[in-house]
Amino acid sequence: MLKAVILDFDGVITDSEILHLRAFNKVLARFNVEIDKKKYYTAYLGYTDSDCFGRLIEDGLLDIDKQQIPELIKQKNHIFEELARTEGRTIEGVHDFLNMLARNNVPMAICSGALLSEIEILLEDANLRQYFAVIVSAEHVKKGKPHPEGFLVTLEKLNEHRDNTVNADQCVVIEDSFWGLQAAKAAGMHSVAVTNSYGAEQLHLAEKIVARLSDLGMDDLRELCA
Repeated sequence: MLKAVILDFDGVITDSEILHLRAFNKVLARFNVEIDKKKYYTAYLGYTDSDCFGRLIEDGLLDIDKQQIPELIKQKNHIFEELARTEGRTIEGVHDFLNMLARNNVPMAICSGALLSEIEILLEDANLRQYFAVIVSAEHVKKGKPHPEGFLVTLEKLNEHRDNTVNADQCVVIEDSFWGLQAAKAAGMHSVAVTNSYGAEQLHLAEKIVARLSDLGMDDLRELCA
């Protein structure tokens, strides 16, 4: 039985992945480092800011001490928020999909590797904040995707103050990356992939793949949890 839908944020609700890349590159410019789009989507897109900077250090691209990462995250967050206010865009089909879930009384949550402030800005600007009782962001977990911690924390928060418990296999996760799909599977949840960031061949772990959220109906979601 379908009891909840958990959505990733960047690349699922908003077309903001490229804004994250631009913000990263503005921070990295003073170190004479630039991540090209192909490399970002191939190697770094699924990580939290902290994990991304850490991975750049481990890959030998960023020659700094890891103790500097929190300051770089602050700088990147500030730049991203400025970009989000002027260039943030909701992906086609999102409003219709969320309205459909609301009409059918399906609880909705966000589980994202983005920072809460980044998510809140874009939700408010798009008039979508009211749909989500639960938002789990990078600050709420110790391990980002593909680790399942974020989805398990989301499930725990969904079950707070509920008499009718939601189980992992009663949740459908909607993701745009292989990292997110791995995390959903590890959490014991069902998954749908949208091809906003990657082609279908890279999202084969999903139980269902669609081009946009408006392609999904209630019967599709319920069938996953049957």
